[in-house]
Amino acid sequence: MNYLQVIKFGSYKLRQNKIESHILDSELLLSFVLKSSREQILTKLNSDINKNNFEEFKKILSRREKKEPIAYITNKKEFWKNNFYVNNHVLIPRPETELIVEEVLKNTEINSSKSFLDVGTGSGCIIISILKERVSCSATAIDICKKALKIAKFNAKMHHLKNNINFINIDIDKIHDNKYDFIISNPPYIKKFNLSRLDQSVKFFEPHIALEAGIDGLREIKKLINKSNRLLKINGKLIFEIGMNQCKIIKKILKQNGFYINKVINDISSIPRVIISTKIV
Repeated sequence: MNYLQVIKFGSYKLRQNKIESHILDSELLLSFVLKSSREQILTKLNSDINKNNFEEFKKILSRREKKEPIAYITNKKEFWKNNFYVNNHVLIPRPETELIVEEVLKNTEINSSKSFLDVGTGSGCIIISILKERVSCSATAIDICKKALKIAKFNAKMHHLKNNINFINIDIDKIHDNKYDFIISNPPYIKKFNLSRLDQSVKFFEPHIALEAGIDGLREIKKLINKSNRLLKINGKLIFEIGMNQCKIIKKILKQNGFYINKVINDISSIPRVIISTKIV
């Protein structure tokens, strides 16, 4: 069986399970098994696959048939300009979260030495992406999940930043020290009763602790805003991701806590996704 036939076989199996990206996913899984790039595979479609590799392909294909995300199968996800190790203890980094990185870089000089607090760091992809481009900055990254922190530390080491970030297993409620220039976060913001409506690949595989935020979906954001008022320096910035239909109420909460709203950034679907605010009181 050659590579083209393998891709068609995988695509057929995935299509039967109503996976829209069945062709791409089959190509990605094959490239993972063969330890080659997708582009390299597509230039060698007539090459034959050996038995062991085909068996491995079928094994991971069955995981994808059950809607397990590609990122968890390959333990890899690209974010901003880099690859990150991920597993089911951390959220899969998403393109809309890159808006946080983009806004931080816009608001900092390349040689600046700002201090950051990354709340709910997960894989560490946000703060690592920032510090790779702002090498004089320092950061504390916190998460209540020890297993997530282990992943973040691994990624920091992989990107040669393990000495630049202080990782702490703690909730923001327990942070009392320091005054930060920036607090950044992709907090949980899904309403408890909306979890069941999420795509199967999300609700069955991604960590609920990083998704669910109470009945109104605002539990963690309220905590983040309230605590950030005490942890930020005057004129320090709070930049974080929000969910659909939350912008209006979050703006109100920010103003009540002494923040000026600089701007709201929409994602590619024109949904308000990232808020940039400044502590003024």
